[in-house]
Amino acid sequence: MYRHAPTTVPTRRGYQPFYRPDEVNHCPGCGAAQWIVGRMVAECAFCSTAVPLITGGMTGPGLFHLGQTATPMVA
Repeated sequence: MYRHAPTTVPTRRGYQPFYRPDEVNHCPGCGAAQWIVGRMVAECAFCSTAVPLITGGMTGPGLFHLGQTATPMVA
């Protein structure tokens, strides 16, 4: 039995490609280096292989507001 879940042990996760914005990124599917970059993933312009951004894409305002509670609507 594992002490940790298999996905939390880095050596058991396998190969995980990431898009790194400061480097030349080659597609794991076709080897091309042209990308369409979104907020969460980057997609190869040639074969449409999608890889997650290493930055996570969770920056900026508007996603989550901590400390605010929802007020129930009273009719």
